Amino acid sequence: MTKWSLIRRWVTSQFQNLSGKHVAVGFAGYALASWILLRLAGEQALTSSLHDFFYYLIVTASTVGYGDLSPSTDAGKWIVSLFVIPVGLTLFAVCISRVAAVTIDFWRKGLLGKRSIDVSGHILILGWNEKRTLHLIDMLLHEEKDKRPIVLCVRVDIENPMPKQIDFVRTTSFTEETAMNRAGVADASCIIIDNPEDDITFAAALFCASKNPSAHILAYFQEEVLSDLLKTHCPNAECIPSVSVEMLAKSAVDPGSSELHHELLNSQKGMTQYAVNYPSDARPTTVGDLFLWMKQDHEATLIGFRRGRDSHVRLNPTLSQQILPDDLLFYIADERVPEFNWRK
Repeated sequence: MTKWSLIRRWVTSQFQNLSGKHVAVGFAGYALASWILLRLAGEQALTSSLHDFFYYLIVTASTVGYGDLSPSTDAGKWIVSLFVIPVGLTLFAVCISRVAAVTIDFWRKGLLGKRSIDVSGHILILGWNEKRTLHLIDMLLHEEKDKRPIVLCVRVDIENPMPKQIDFVRTTSFTEETAMNRAGVADASCIIIDNPEDDITFAAALFCASKNPSAHILAYFQEEVLSDLLKTHCPNAECIPSVSVEMLAKSAVDPGSSELHHELLNSQKGMTQYAVNYPSDARPTTVGDLFLWMKQDHEATLIGFRRGRDSHVRLNPTLSQQILPDDLLFYIADERVPEFNWRK
C-alpha cells in the first residue's frame, strides 16, 4: 500500500470520528487564524469590525460571495485564495454533513422504533397482527380525527408501517421498562393489547395496569380463561374475547347477522355503535323520553346503557327505565354526534 493511500485512509477515519466539539474547536481555530493573517496583510476593512469579519468569513466559506466585502491588498487576496476559502469550504462541508447525519439518524431511529415518544394522553397499541393491526389503526385514525396521537409498540422486527400518521416503538418485551417508558405507557389514556399469544397479552396487561392504573386498558384474548383471570387482578381492564364462533352460530340461525355486527363495529361504513356519558349535571330522565329526543334531534338510536364501571350493559331497556347522571349511553348513528344538547 502506498503512502498516499495510507494518508488518505487516515484522513478519512479522522473525518468519520469528528464530533460536534471537534468541529466547533476547528472553526474557532480557523476564524482566529484567518483574522490574524488578514490583519497582518493590512485588511483593516475586513478585521476592524467583529460583525463584518464573521459575516465575511461565513459568506466566503460557504462560497455565496455577495461581493460587498473583499480583500484589497495583494497579500490579502493570496490569503483568501489559499487559506480562507479552501479551509472554510472544508469546514462548511463538514458541518453540513454532520447536520445531515444527525437528521438522518433521528429519522431512522423513529422509523425503526428506537426513539422515545414525547406524547401524553395517547392511544398505545401493543402487538402486531399485520393486516388486522393496520385495519385497527385505520379505524382509530378515522374515529379520533387527530384528537389523540396513536403509538404502535411491537416486538417483531419491522419498521413503522405508517410513519406519517403514527408514532412507533420497537421492544423485545412488553414488560421491559425502558422500552415501555419510551412508548409513554405511564401517560397513555388508552392501552390496546392485541397479540397472537394470550400469555404475552396477559403479562403486558398486568404490567401496564401497574404503571398506569388510570388508563383504559383493552385486552384481546383467544381464550376466555385468561380473560376472567385478568379481570380478577385488574377490575378496570376491559377484556375483548374472540367472538368468531358466536358469529358463525348466530349467522346460521339468523342469516345476515354477521353483516349487521360488522357494520355496527365499522366506523368507516354505514351505521355504527357509539357511546357517550350522560352529563353529571343533567336532570334524570327515562329511556322513552331520551330515546325520542335523541332520534328527533340527532338521528341517533339509543340501544342501551351502563350504570357504573362494574355493572353489565343493559341492552333494549324498557321505556320506563330511569336514566341517571353519569350513566354511559350506547347509541347507533351514521357518525359520532360531536355534541349533544342535553336537557338540563
